[in-house]
Amino acid sequence: MSVSFNQPIDSAVMPRCSQPATLMRLPYVKSAQDLDIALYGVPFDLGSTNRNGPRLGPAQIRDMSRLIRRVNPTTGVNPYNLAQIADVGDSKVNMMSLEKSLSHIEDFVAQITGYGAAPVGVGGDHTIPLPIMRGMRRSGYLDQAVAVVHVDAHSDTFDSLGESKINHATAFRRTVEEGLQDPARTVQIGLRGTRYAEDDIQGAYDLGMRVITMDDFEEMGRAAVIEQIKTTVGQMPLYITIDVDGLDPMCMPGTGAPEPGGIMMRDMQMILRNLRGLNVIGGDVCEVSPPLDQSGMTALNAANLLFEILCLTAETVARKKGQST
Repeated sequence: MSVSFNQPIDSAVMPRCSQPATLMRLPYVKSAQDLDIALYGVPFDLGSTNRNGPRLGPAQIRDMSRLIRRVNPTTGVNPYNLAQIADVGDSKVNMMSLEKSLSHIEDFVAQITGYGAAPVGVGGDHTIPLPIMRGMRRSGYLDQAVAVVHVDAHSDTFDSLGESKINHATAFRRTVEEGLQDPARTVQIGLRGTRYAEDDIQGAYDLGMRVITMDDFEEMGRAAVIEQIKTTVGQMPLYITIDVDGLDPMCMPGTGAPEPGGIMMRDMQMILRNLRGLNVIGGDVCEVSPPLDQSGMTALNAANLLFEILCLTAETVARKKGQST
């Protein structure tokens, strides 16, 4: 183990209820300089179209991440032995202006990735992948459209909703239009629920994305879904984005647009754990609304999914440095 890497506070020594909450109990730093991976929050929900509250998600996810230990129980990966990781705090937002908030988020991520740190964040509503990817491109961290694994109950590929071109129902049409996301290397998983119209999710098919609805998921089975992801993504730079409503409300009740019949937490963990070897360059977990789940289970499960993305990203960092994983 390299002593040069930041380590989480040891919960076997320092009680989980102690010390200020940070993501994964890692050090808080003001700059991503010298980091391989920057954990961060985006307390923003001006793109929500139903129940608000995701602006409070990063704070509760930080708190619930106290419960996460160091080693992945299935893969054996300890990300803190593979990469220099820290919590760099939250993006600035302007809660009176969607446009200004998008600009602030883009600036924040551009600064992080300008240092070469992989961005692994928590939202916030699911508008935020758009400014995140914009920031990644602006800094030069992205030099091509990325592959995306997108977990969600909804396609988020509308051209507009409520006469708004940018919100959590349109973000992934904008990312494709702006050349940030490669639709042919995109897999959407978990789509289900009632729809506004017969062609509700047709936009994702028209853009060329590989769509796996929950009906498809049930018919294919988890192993086939994993193989489809690997085949579609290949070794392209991969960004993983999870709207927690992609999971079943039994696992994620605290979200603005819950849809019954979703992915179970165990399936989601195992899907991510079987993506080892892919070129994961960052990711996010979004749409946790603490006021809608007083138990904190939604934030706890979101923190665990963040840990899975962190493990994959850390392995990518280590491979690029020629380290053994």
